[in-house]
Amino acid sequence: MADQSFLEQRLDAGTWPIAVGDIVVLLAFLLVGTAQHRPGLSPIDVLMTEPLAFVNAAAPFIVGWLIAAPLIGAYSPGAGSAPNSSIPLAIRSWIPAAVIGFAIRATPFVEGNVQLTFIAVITAGGAVVLAVWRFIYFKVR
Repeated sequence: MADQSFLEQRLDAGTWPIAVGDIVVLLAFLLVGTAQHRPGLSPIDVLMTEPLAFVNAAAPFIVGWLIAAPLIGAYSPGAGSAPNSSIPLAIRSWIPAAVIGFAIRATPFVEGNVQLTFIAVITAGGAVVLAVWRFIYFKVR
């Protein structure tokens, strides 16, 4: 049997429902955060009236997730087996994904800044929404 590549060891096709859910909950979390900085606008209002503001806020972190998650193993065979392996893999993947997102936001190409409170909220909040989503996934599947 041929040796698997690094990414082949990190990606299991059976984890695609988890991957879709991860992206959806991260987008929802980032949308709520974007709306909180737009007084008087609900998350739906933000999507309807300021979609570029949402893209600007969310894209760095989604790019970070798409880079970090496969490398860390968020979609490895262990990630699809049980919550006690899946949740820690998501959290361990989110931390470098968030760092990548902060690094992208710190460039002149992206509006926004990177303040300590923002770092704390995004890092902790993202970890929580990923953990809760994956916990629910394993309870209902």
